[in-house]
Amino acid sequence: MTPTITAIVPTLGKSPWLVPCLEALRREGDVGLEIVVVAQGVELDEAVALADRVLELDRNTGFAAANNLALAETSGELVAMVNDDAVVDEGWLDALTAALVENPRTAAVQGVNLLLSEPERIDGCGLAWNRSWQAIQMHHGELVARLEKQTPRKIFGVSATAAIYRRAALEAVATPDVFDPRLISYYEDVDLAVRLRAAGFGALLVPSAVARHAGSYTGGILGTARWRLLYGNRYLVLARLFGGSFWRRWPRALARDAVDLARAASRGDFRRVTGIVAGLGRALVRLPGFVRSGASAVPADELRQ
Repeated sequence: MTPTITAIVPTLGKSPWLVPCLEALRREGDVGLEIVVVAQGVELDEAVALADRVLELDRNTGFAAANNLALAETSGELVAMVNDDAVVDEGWLDALTAALVENPRTAAVQGVNLLLSEPERIDGCGLAWNRSWQAIQMHHGELVARLEKQTPRKIFGVSATAAIYRRAALEAVATPDVFDPRLISYYEDVDLAVRLRAAGFGALLVPSAVARHAGSYTGGILGTARWRLLYGNRYLVLARLFGGSFWRRWPRALARDAVDLARAASRGDFRRVTGIVAGLGRALVRLPGFVRSGASAVPADELRQ
């Protein structure tokens, strides 16, 4: 029996790709797919006709809270989360749904996300960690022609840019929300990937599924706030991930931020400079709510893979 699917698209109403995003989803699942748009502090016009439901918020609550609201208001067995600046290719929904159906212990799947502005290059193929404990988009900036087109393969976690989750797995790791609303935006999908992995669920990259992403269009609008959340939330997620070993890993993360700070200053990118410094302040204030004792939620050798 085909599972029911809900697609959630949060929006601030400023993305020029919102309508193409919804049109692509409508084409993918005209029957059996519920499309829910979460409008944050904006009134929509043309997009309303393409959605099955529009949930309205009086302000921008962030990606985490917007998705939590839609999850609470829907019941699809599978949940597609798609940014309002991402457009899925034909067959994206079927390929990812089939992978979830065939792999019952898999919690989340994503395809290859390409850059809308440079469709020959990859935006991301899933989440991974670099040596400085920054969460990264796998193969970002690489030519898609070099990517091995093979069967689905295991990854650490999926990016919520364009992915499908199994609702039962999301409910199993909710604390009590699926996404931690304290993170607002950025690293909220990394945090979810950590909790899913710690609970024994897997994630898959399905190369046959393709989406095209404008590359954090909304993030460009946020300016300094984007960098504050990005750099600050990283420490909060690492604290939850590593438990008692967080403090000995913290210096490496700080050292990388110092390098990023110096590079941004040398380029005259003072938005990023301000954001990195503000991000550290944000983390220091909130770390007591995330730091915990005990072993790492996911063994470090698994993270390095």
